[in-house]
Amino acid sequence: MAAPTPPTRQAAIDLAKSIVAQKPVYLDTETTGVERDDEIVEIAIVEWDGSVLYESYVRPSRPIPAQATRIHGIKDADVQGAKPWPVLWQSIRNLMVGRLLATYNSDFDLRMMQQSQARYRLPWRETFNAIDIMKVYADYKGVWDPNRRSMRYFKLEEAGAFFNINIPNAHRAAADTLLARAVLHSIAELPY
Repeated sequence: MAAPTPPTRQAAIDLAKSIVAQKPVYLDTETTGVERDDEIVEIAIVEWDGSVLYESYVRPSRPIPAQATRIHGIKDADVQGAKPWPVLWQSIRNLMVGRLLATYNSDFDLRMMQQSQARYRLPWRETFNAIDIMKVYADYKGVWDPNRRSMRYFKLEEAGAFFNINIPNAHRAAADTLLARAVLHSIAELPY
């Protein structure tokens, strides 16, 4: 007889199935860093079926720090010909409005969109219906973090490795978006 599934795992499976059934769009960003004045340098949005809806470099308002380039490999020369955030925002926004938005670590990506707006002194009026795949995976894994007093969070690459997903965590927006989608589908026990 198999061991019973922990309650948080079954709840996560049920939630993942519900999310997938709503046909969300998936999003990921790459940035100049993680601080309050950093901004987006690459963004990707993937449709519920895995097709890439939008993928673009974003020209930041200042040079990309070497530390950020070491993580994602994006250099100033790569974004030199890209449009800045205010020019791209309306197209990006139109793909997300009225849709469920699924991201891995949604707090970060939403904050980076807000910060990119603020960098150009543009107001942020958005309230997206966002779901955080990282939190769903945390419940699925069911590892208690006594310091946070909640389930432990795992990196996207750890979640992908757990499910043996053959999409690398490349720290590039499109690849990471597809990996996050595959993780959600794996939690939901569905093919990706």
